[in-house]
Amino acid sequence: MPFDSILGQPAAVGTLTHSLRSGRVHHALRFEGPDGVGKEMTALALAQALVCTGGDPLGCGTCSACRRAITIGEGTPAVPLHPDVIFVERGLYPPEAIGRRTMEAQDISVDQIRTVVLEHAAFPPHEGRARVFIIRRAEELNASAANALLKTLEEPGPGTHFILLVSRPSRLISTIQSRTLRVRFAPLPEAVLVQILERRGVAPDVATKAASLAAGSASAAIDLVDADATRERDAFVEGVLNAIKSPDMTASLQLAESRSRDKHALRGQLEALAARFAMSGREAACRDDCRALADAAKYQIVLQAMRELERNASPALLIETMMMRLRAEDR
Repeated sequence: MPFDSILGQPAAVGTLTHSLRSGRVHHALRFEGPDGVGKEMTALALAQALVCTGGDPLGCGTCSACRRAITIGEGTPAVPLHPDVIFVERGLYPPEAIGRRTMEAQDISVDQIRTVVLEHAAFPPHEGRARVFIIRRAEELNASAANALLKTLEEPGPGTHFILLVSRPSRLISTIQSRTLRVRFAPLPEAVLVQILERRGVAPDVATKAASLAAGSASAAIDLVDADATRERDAFVEGVLNAIKSPDMTASLQLAESRSRDKHALRGQLEALAARFAMSGREAACRDDCRALADAAKYQIVLQAMRELERNASPALLIETMMMRLRAEDR
């Protein structure tokens, strides 16, 4: 069954399976919770159930519709093979496919909403059962995109459903919030994270340590045991520490220019840097070392950079500004 593989979210799964069995699934759902806790997996399980032709209200998981709902095609963009399971996400579609000249670098544009959502929502589902729009990081809808979506979100056509995935609900405009039904997703218990990691072949002791550091996020736990990601985080932290001590800004600027545009990877690197300053500050405080205050200030500088990252700041500019502030604090 599609919902059987979702771990650690009994309340959310219970709400959705009850609505499926009763035949009263709300047309606009808002899945709220931290990254990496199963929101997208649950959205796909719900989409499977809604398009399923196998006769099971929770989705049989074996019919052609169920299989295609979760099978991602090899082309660009990488989206499910089922024509009635449609993803919306910043930068997912090539500019020319949605009537733009440039990629969506900062937010989900009104062009994508008009092309991917409104042009399809005006017609019945291709295969007759249902059509499901899954909007990843819905808080990235810009004002024009959100306003263009409102009427369809409030009064969709027959069989049309929306699932908005949100990790920062405060950034989602109030009119979108008022037109969607919230389903809460909690951080995953450490025991569940250990189970997920051990299923991936991670040794129990390594899995336990990663789970304790992952703040309830499966994606964070997986990154913590990923050798390549760990090397990248360690290299970033050491690069920052060396650049802080450098006599000029050359190393800092090189560090800024080399940063990945992958927000998830950069956030993990900033979290590792913040953890280094926090640990160093605690050790200095225990020694009654005056550097404890400087490390605490550096920790706050990194936290500010993380907040700027969530506001879609340019990674290069973000790192450059952070380095200037860290160097000033170190002097």
